[in-house]
Amino acid sequence: MFIGIDDTDSTEGMCTTYLAPILYEELRECGGILVELPYLVRLNPNIPYKTRGNAAICLKVSLSPENGGKERVEERVMRCVESLAVFSDPRTNPGIVFVDEPDEDAVEDLKNFSKAALHRIVEIDEARNLIKEHNFDAREYKNGRGIIGALSAIGIALDLKEKDHTYELIAYRRRENIGKKRRIDEGSVFYADRITYPKTWDTVDLTNGRIVLAPSGKDPVLYGIRGDDIDEIFKASNLIESEPIWGKTLFMTNQGTDGHLTRVSIKEMEEYGSYIVKGTVSKVPVAMEGGHLFFEISDDSKSVRCSAFEPTKQFRNIIRKLKIGDEVDVYGGFKKDTMNLEKINIKKLNDLVSRNPICPICGKRMKSAGRDQGFRCKRCKTEIKEREIDKVDRGLKEGLYEVPPSARRHISKPLIRMNEEKRHPSR
Repeated sequence: MFIGIDDTDSTEGMCTTYLAPILYEELRECGGILVELPYLVRLNPNIPYKTRGNAAICLKVSLSPENGGKERVEERVMRCVESLAVFSDPRTNPGIVFVDEPDEDAVEDLKNFSKAALHRIVEIDEARNLIKEHNFDAREYKNGRGIIGALSAIGIALDLKEKDHTYELIAYRRRENIGKKRRIDEGSVFYADRITYPKTWDTVDLTNGRIVLAPSGKDPVLYGIRGDDIDEIFKASNLIESEPIWGKTLFMTNQGTDGHLTRVSIKEMEEYGSYIVKGTVSKVPVAMEGGHLFFEISDDSKSVRCSAFEPTKQFRNIIRKLKIGDEVDVYGGFKKDTMNLEKINIKKLNDLVSRNPICPICGKRMKSAGRDQGFRCKRCKTEIKEREIDKVDRGLKEGLYEVPPSARRHISKPLIRMNEEKRHPSR
């Protein structure tokens, strides 16, 4: 059985991932044994309904009929969600879906549904229709939008092992510390990063001198360590000095994969989607109040405004150097007719300048001799027909650039995980 759960988190002190270790113990008592790592799934980061990071979880469980089997497992899961979800939060609308040995048609439909949930807004009736068509067991709470993420988590979990995936080890706080200021020795975090990077990543933001593995809210998460190597992830965790923890859970996840991005033309972009778009800079970057930068790119079909907001910090230094004519790919989410940048690939710099030629005798710039008549040095009487083309140093290299770890979305792929030859990872 696959168990998908979503939207139990709250800004007032709950995190959906916290259900995984709780349910591990609960389900074991009634004959449900986790047969794989729990899955932590990130969906479309632009969704306006999300509570925080738009995460859902999926558990794959082997059932024992001797202890009540399916019915008892479902009862335990619902009881756990009902006891932990913060129903007083207007943005918390939990959903649970149980999928018992799906057939090929159900698997295909679940995968397609989860793909949609990565790229656009999915309506709740789409989820309800899928549940009804395949006779899945499900439970909705409040407005029920959580069933969208619950179904999507199952759909992504079905073949995540065969696709690009990463891991996150989450350390949870003891109950008496939840809501209090987190006690983590920052020096030990920077040391752990130095020892295990790049097999772990987004643990610290070196340039801005910040640790980024710990959330700031009241939820039970103390910290999370992300990476590609399980041994190195645990090594990093063991090097970190902190307040006593309640426990640790390792998740397989689609974080750090760019699974939300689709390559399209500018005219094909839709509100709340995430894209890679090719274009040429058509308006230079302009700074707005608050430190935000805006510029424009165009392709053969249309133009779009692009933004690098203040939290992207030194990434804006790259954006400031863009000039009209630069050829770029921009990566990010499209909201309110603006592309909010996560990465930029500077494919070709407009670094050529046309100038009047220099007189070969006196070394001074020549003057125009008139329309289509070339150039003439008044002093030496020399003539040259063509302007000269110079290559200028733009103080900028071609290649991929990214926002710093402190501004990175969970699902965005860090450049350290990419194979492109021209890349400039942000640390």
